[in-house]
Amino acid sequence: MTSSAPAVRARRRTAAALVLCAGLTAALTACAGEEPDEGTNGVGKLTAEQIEKKTRAAADTADAVRLTGKLVSKGGTYTLDMRLSADGGTGSVTSKKNTFALLRVGDELFLKADAGFWTDEKGDDDSAQAADKLQNKYVKVPEDDPTYRQLRGFTEKKTLLDGMLTLHGKVNKGDRDTVGEVRTVQIMGGKGEGGTLDVSLEGTPYPLRVARGGGGGSVTLADWGEDFALEAPAEGDTVDYGGDLPKSSG
Repeated sequence: MTSSAPAVRARRRTAAALVLCAGLTAALTACAGEEPDEGTNGVGKLTAEQIEKKTRAAADTADAVRLTGKLVSKGGTYTLDMRLSADGGTGSVTSKKNTFALLRVGDELFLKADAGFWTDEKGDDDSAQAADKLQNKYVKVPEDDPTYRQLRGFTEKKTLLDGMLTLHGKVNKGDRDTVGEVRTVQIMGGKGEGGTLDVSLEGTPYPLRVARGGGGGSVTLADWGEDFALEAPAEGDTVDYGGDLPKSSG
């Protein structure tokens, strides 16, 4: 009986050692799983300048993108929900007073809004008649109309991305985060005052969120490379106004 006691104690020590080793292995595995770049595209290991170069290249070569959010400029604050490609864009823009739809196919630009958009502050008969004619119809904007260039800017992929994705000041790397369920790494101009970009750590390193410096607004970028329908509106849904568009209250 007594001779078996050392063997029992030895087995217990062996079992305890196995449990300890198993726990240590699990702990080490858990720590390894917390590696921030595990399973990513590796962009998070790069310098801020390298990340900026890669994300700009990805954005420039993508066929399409969707922008949602706010842009603040000297002309006012605009809420965008636009899908853009090299061939044009479609979506909506909300200004201080109104929401209007924009559609551009090539150089043809169409605008659609309700009567309130077309009614000027005086509310005279001419304005009311124009509003009745134009409301909720796609109106082709003449290329020589003073508003053509401004409105077209909302439908230009390159123009909007060039303005939004430019960081000002020395580019630095920020924190890891998520946009939706996608892991991101942030780069920023200065300490953020020059703007910030959240860059995808999964798949292609697209910019997924931008905050413009100086309170210039924040925009989410999604649906990179996803095709969408881009066709001129049906004839029954359009009005050819002819000359310069009437000044709106929008």
